[in-house]
Amino acid sequence: MGWLLLSFLIAWLSARAAIAYAHRRGMLDRPGQRRSHTVPTPRGGGIGIVVAGMVCLPGALLGAGELWPAVVVAAVVAGLSLVALAGWWDDHRSLPILPRLGAQLLAVLLFAAALAATGMSWWWLPALLLAGAWSVNLHNFMDGIDGLLAQQAMFVAAGLAGLAWAAGQPALALAAGCFATASLGFWCLNRPPARIFMGDVGSGSAGFLIFAFSVLLWRVDAQLLWPALILSSAFVADASLTLLSRFLRGRRWYTAHREHLYQWLVRRGRTHAGGGVIYMTWNLLFAAPSAWLAWSHPGAGWMVTMAVYMAAAAIWLLLKRRCLRRHSPRDRHVAA
Repeated sequence: MGWLLLSFLIAWLSARAAIAYAHRRGMLDRPGQRRSHTVPTPRGGGIGIVVAGMVCLPGALLGAGELWPAVVVAAVVAGLSLVALAGWWDDHRSLPILPRLGAQLLAVLLFAAALAATGMSWWWLPALLLAGAWSVNLHNFMDGIDGLLAQQAMFVAAGLAGLAWAAGQPALALAAGCFATASLGFWCLNRPPARIFMGDVGSGSAGFLIFAFSVLLWRVDAQLLWPALILSSAFVADASLTLLSRFLRGRRWYTAHREHLYQWLVRRGRTHAGGGVIYMTWNLLFAAPSAWLAWSHPGAGWMVTMAVYMAAAAIWLLLKRRCLRRHSPRDRHVAA
């Protein structure tokens, strides 16, 4: 409980300090055609989650029950530092995509190499590089309305903690729990109407930690990968389908846009809180029970996961079409 409380307090206090810092440095996200907020808002509050992770994760992974190898713990902290540094730089001044992607790939490579050094086959390295880079970037893409990414991080981290505890991994459970309470500490200042945004420093770091904890669960028991993937289904489905849709339509899929489902919901009149409720409804009514089903029936885990993602895709298409039926000529111009 001490580690969980410490993680919450560090994230909350750091995010409060980041508000004043962002105002002094002019780090403000201003409203625009491709943004979903209406008033200038400071960014970079996700540094609180990063600082909490730096302080609490080593203590949790090295000091509670079934311990993890020091090289793996060091790789998690080093990878988190690299992703956070690239995001912090980008929050201050725009960082070109290649250096940013390079830092992300290096972070994932360090983590994967540490796992390989402790028994994982090196053949998994390419798959982990792709999955890790995608996790970092998709969580960055999904950080666009007040409170959404923070609440998703709380839900997924709490679910991963539960899976780790059930698998007899108290250290991993505590580490994931610290990530959840750190996200809660930041969410207190990011919930609608947000006093500060997460920024790239936080969104990329959240994506890296969700990837890292999911992979560590997979190393404990390969069947745990399926419930872990189900917990992240809302964000993975929205980000992946939006990117695929833009690519197939010949749009500049790599540029900023407002075509994710959560953005369309806000453009069609829902509040930021209302958009967050839709994602949390999916998490609680579909993802959480399905993750339990995949955990309790490990032999059918992959089938449950496929069914969940097919359902998520169907709901994504249904809600997207409902939004598009009511869009205006101005929205068509913005979407292009």
